[in-house]
Amino acid sequence: MLYSSAADWRAAPRKSVLVYGMSGLGKTHMSNLLRASGDWFHYSIDYRIGTRYMGEYITDNAKAEAMKVPFLRDLLMSDSIYIGSNITFDNLAPVATYLGKPGNPAKGGLPMDEYARRQEQFRQAEISALYDTAHFAERAEALYGYPHFICDSGGSICEWVEAADDEDALMRDLSAHCLLIWIKGDAAHTQELVRRFDRAPKPMAYQPAFLMQVWQEYLNENKCIETDVDPDDFIRFTYARALAHRQPRYEAMSRWGVTVTADQVAALKTPQDFDDLIASCL
Repeated sequence: MLYSSAADWRAAPRKSVLVYGMSGLGKTHMSNLLRASGDWFHYSIDYRIGTRYMGEYITDNAKAEAMKVPFLRDLLMSDSIYIGSNITFDNLAPVATYLGKPGNPAKGGLPMDEYARRQEQFRQAEISALYDTAHFAERAEALYGYPHFICDSGGSICEWVEAADDEDALMRDLSAHCLLIWIKGDAAHTQELVRRFDRAPKPMAYQPAFLMQVWQEYLNENKCIETDVDPDDFIRFTYARALAHRQPRYEAMSRWGVTVTADQVAALKTPQDFDDLIASCL
């Protein structure tokens, strides 16, 4: 690990961490707390994906929809209007909207082939954004003078690594430049995440083999074909299974860094609290 002990961590003039775990367990709270101190550079993987690696896909998708409307088509074709996404740290909706949901087109669903294509675009984008971590860690200090760095990763990071393999290229790269911090939830947190998702289902990224397996399970259980699938019902069906699928993958990643609980993260009030918590884990 980047820091060998609590004393090593506390004495480090420059701290660099990457936080991961399921969305909703405290990554944003931790990142915002540290960023607000003025001493920490906040690198958001999802923001990087949306602005650097998928920005053109997102904008072209919006343009394609606008081209279906004669009034907007004429304005676009004459360069009279401009269409772009307004992605911010606090609003990553354009990425999720582009990913979409598979199923009945009358309910906003995408054909599975198109959905899988966009999933692959996201997979490649997230891996590229993760490999950019070292660059941004160096840039944060060299260009802006930030003494500390936090990478706020997406919940799907565990899908693209084989953490049990000591030679996994992405895990080796990330752990060489950051202390990896897993925010671990318990059964109560899982129930709350499922409840929240059920109320407002949102697109997610999945490992291709897992996605195809769950898709076939859904079709078989509901005795339906692709165009009969209710998009929101499918992603609700998939979410709890995704939590169970990801848990052992997060567990495997944990040996590369330290583990904190969601309750511990929720209790953080100051950067000093954060320093103390990580020291206690080391």
